[in-house]
Amino acid sequence: MDRWVTFDCYGTLIDWNRGIRTCLAELWPRADPDALLRRYHRLEPSLEADGTNTYRTVLTEILVGIGISEGLVVPPGRASALADSLPSWPPFPEAPAVLEELRRRGWKLAILSNTDPEYLAASLAQLRAPVDLTITASEIGSYKPAHAHWETFFERTGADRAHHVHVAASLFHDVRPCAELRLPCVWINRLAETSDLPRAAELPDLRALPDSLDALVPA
Repeated sequence: MDRWVTFDCYGTLIDWNRGIRTCLAELWPRADPDALLRRYHRLEPSLEADGTNTYRTVLTEILVGIGISEGLVVPPGRASALADSLPSWPPFPEAPAVLEELRRRGWKLAILSNTDPEYLAASLAQLRAPVDLTITASEIGSYKPAHAHWETFFERTGADRAHHVHVAASLFHDVRPCAELRLPCVWINRLAETSDLPRAAELPDLRALPDSLDALVPA
């Protein structure tokens, strides 16, 4: 029986906060980059809610929205700066080796991501790890925390739920919907947050993930 691990990508494998913050700081060097990043996270859910926007559109509209909300002028021709920056957002340092180790241990890997296929392909090239399946928001017309990513995953793979674990950093996008679906989720708590949401395990980063997954679903 195949063992499947599904991953969120941005925030879990790719350091999206660093990528977003770097782009916004370059665009508006006199503004507080942490305040701009917080504004990004407040604006994003409403632009993803109905599933009709591509992630490129989401990023472009967020950038314009940040400018309006913070009283900042978007430089001419730079409305797509955030969208254009995504392929350069860096992986977390441990992520490539951890994905490689999971494949060595026989795990099948899938990415369930709130993005567009071409963006995810660019990020996976940085991670240097082949995966068995990718599901993106623009492909299925739905953004997490809606449940369609997981429903599509099980439809496409026929995976046994007893041999599957999801891995993610976001309480809003991933941990909560996994709790609603009664799916085991390993929370990668990179920001040292607190939560009462149920999870199968909690780790500060990915380094101990292979052993944690093997403990949850032995080979």
